[in-house]
Amino acid sequence: MCILTRFKPKVMNKRATTRQSSPSYELIPPKEHSSILYRKHGFPDPLVRWHYHKEYELHLITHSSGKVFVGDYIGNFYPGTLFLIGPNLPHNWISHTEEQEIYPERDQVVVFTDEMIQAARNVLPELTELDGLLQRASFGIEFQGAATIRETRSLMQKIATSSGLESLAHFLSVMGLLAKADQYQLLSSEHYLTITGEKNQQRVNQAVNYIFNHYHENISLEEVAEELGMQPTYFSKFFRQATGRRFVEFVNSLRITRACDLLVHSDLPITDICFEVGFTNISNFNRHFMAFKEMTPSHYRKLASTAG
Repeated sequence: MCILTRFKPKVMNKRATTRQSSPSYELIPPKEHSSILYRKHGFPDPLVRWHYHKEYELHLITHSSGKVFVGDYIGNFYPGTLFLIGPNLPHNWISHTEEQEIYPERDQVVVFTDEMIQAARNVLPELTELDGLLQRASFGIEFQGAATIRETRSLMQKIATSSGLESLAHFLSVMGLLAKADQYQLLSSEHYLTITGEKNQQRVNQAVNYIFNHYHENISLEEVAEELGMQPTYFSKFFRQATGRRFVEFVNSLRITRACDLLVHSDLPITDICFEVGFTNISNFNRHFMAFKEMTPSHYRKLASTAG
């Protein structure tokens, strides 16, 4: 597996980095007489929210850049990024926009179910070639081979403009292509556990939303626990089970991710970035940055400038 790192300069809008509150589970009505469902939408859109569903989702970004959340993974997206998300794995894409900026089309999406794949697998043994791909999708996959993404985009456009057997044939071509792809990144950690049950899922969403809105401040575990009406000890265990990370690790990962964006997208001095993202002293910032990125902030900025 080859993991690539890309940099795409973009001025961030703080307003656009907050998750939208919404129901945690998305019910996707199946398309009559079809094994797959194709759809596209813009931004903002009611479908853009921190959510999960029982279907697989092949997701191609066509316009805008921003932040992607998959399980406990936080990263960047831009036109041409391609993801495959497995069933019941929470995810969201939030575009960075200026005030009142609208994208009529942002995504092309193909949705399909595990039930369909398994039923077809029983009579079409060739589909066993997809087993590895679908297992990897449980963590979320970002594909990074330029040729793979280019061909997938072409096939998804054919899915959009066809129906019946022709559409299904294009879909199988896409899946065969992605199953053979060797340039990709797995996103969510193996320790991430989806919390089942509507009440627990809403609590997870509420906690993550609150942390994401306040991580640049002097936020504490006790503060978030109080926001959720939980005892700190219970919340600590609950949060770690839900995200696979301790509270402090999760907050610091958000801070470092934001710092990386500022290092690439701004000319702010590193000391200013340290305080902007919520650290209280430069030595602590440098230590955590090194732990997450295995390099200093100045080295990261230098690599970003040469890669851009």
